[in-house]
Amino acid sequence: MKKKKVVLTFPPSSVEDPIIYHLISDHGLKVNILRAAIDPGKLGRMVVELTGEESRLSGGTAYLERQGIGIEPLAGEIRHLEDQCTSCTACVPVCPTGALDVNRETWMVSYDADRCVVCLSCVDVCPYRAIVSHF
Repeated sequence: MKKKKVVLTFPPSSVEDPIIYHLISDHGLKVNILRAAIDPGKLGRMVVELTGEESRLSGGTAYLERQGIGIEPLAGEIRHLEDQCTSCTACVPVCPTGALDVNRETWMVSYDADRCVVCLSCVDVCPYRAIVSHF
């Protein structure tokens, strides 16, 4: 089983289509919706974790592309701007997955995109605007 976190972008014409239903029922994927912004008639975005065998992930991805759904890796959604970060650590305790952590020897804050679920809690608490979201 492989897992991958992606950002899906739905054109306004597809927002009300049962896209996630088809990923589950037709392609046998487990879909964990981490975050979504979907409004009828508007561009929609959804952060999901897809789990399945490689061939099923490929089939599901091809299905999304045929439907005109944009697929991007999650890594670009949250950015830790290290040049603006003072390592004040305000973001560390609000991060539910440990994606933001502090090195106890250097006291530098680090960011692990693979652990991030785009909850955006860190964006709200950073006083230096060193964490930005494209979601």
